[in-house]
Parts: sequence; C-alpha cells; structure tokens
Amino acid sequence: MMRDGIASTLRAQPDMEFAGEAASGREAIEQFSKLRPDVVLLDLNMPDIHGLDALKTIRNSFPDARIVVLTTYKGDVLANRALKAGALGYLLKSSLRTDLIAAIRAAYEGKRYVPPEVAVTIAEHLGSEELSPREVEILRHIAAGLSNKEIANELGVSDETIKTHLKSAFAKLNVSDRSHAIATALSRGIFHL
Repeated sequence: MMRDGIASTLRAQPDMEFAGEAASGREAIEQFSKLRPDVVLLDLNMPDIHGLDALKTIRNSFPDARIVVLTTYKGDVLANRALKAGALGYLLKSSLRTDLIAAIRAAYEGKRYVPPEVAVTIAEHLGSEELSPREVEILRHIAAGLSNKEIANELGVSDETIKTHLKSAFAKLNVSDRSHAIATALSRGIFHL
C-alpha cells in the first residue's frame, strides 16, 4: 500500500518518471542494476537483505547512485549509518508528500536532504561515543529478557565482564538502569526488536 501511494505521488509529478519497484533488498539491488534510476527510494526494513546492506551493495557497484532512505526510524545512529554508507537523504515515512518530492529533487541534484527532526537528533548526539559491538550484543540479550548470569553463560564470560560492559554502555547512553538503556538504544536506532 505504501509503495502504491509513493508510485502515485511520483507519477503525478510532471518532471518525474516512476521507473520500478522492489519488494525485498535483493530485488532492489537487481532492479537498480537493471533500471539504473536517477534516484532510489530505499526502505531500511525489507525482507532478505536489510536496506542498509542493500544501500552499501548498490553504492559499491555504482558509486554515483543517488539513494534516499525511507524509514520509520528517526534515531540518530541509523541515520548516521545510512548517510555514511552513501545515502543522500534520510526521510521518515511519516513525512509529508512535499518532503518526499523535495528529498528526491535534492538527491537528483546530488544534495543531501535530512528533515529537521532527524537533523536535531543527529546534532544532539554528535560526538557521542558509540557503543561497542559487545555492548550492543549485551543490550540485545537484556531486551530479550536475559539476566546478567544468563548473558554471561551465553557469551562464555564472567558476570563481572557483563557488569563492566553494562556500566560502560550506561555511561555512553547517559542512563542509569537496564530499562532506560534499552529504551534509549531503541529510540536512537542502535538496534531494533
């Protein structure tokens, strides 16, 4: 339904042509190779290949590809990852139709487009220390309901090691407990459930 709405919006623009669509990350990569569109709208949450991985694959093969990410996630971490991977825009699905058209036009001209609410989130955390892969892994386990002891057993480390990683993650996220750490990590796009 979302793709149909976007297609309708684009077809109504006199200066745009709707080239095609894809239902999965793999299909998006194949369609890009085949159609070579001027601009791609790419959802991050797709079956088989995550949108960020599809973006990287397309940009590796076609460094000049102009890609606008379209997503429900406004967190700074995911936005930064997409922009660092080569996306020219990062647009929320809740954005207005005019923002969608503006983002496509900006990308076509080789310019970046980031809506104010995402830009503010990025700016708020600019310079923040990133969580290590191990800290993210531990937070994922916590989100799944595991205790420190269960996480330690799962990862083959001591309880103290888990506590040390949690203390570091809490400091980086500026939180004081497990629930707040999970909520913050989810809202910033560090990981998704």
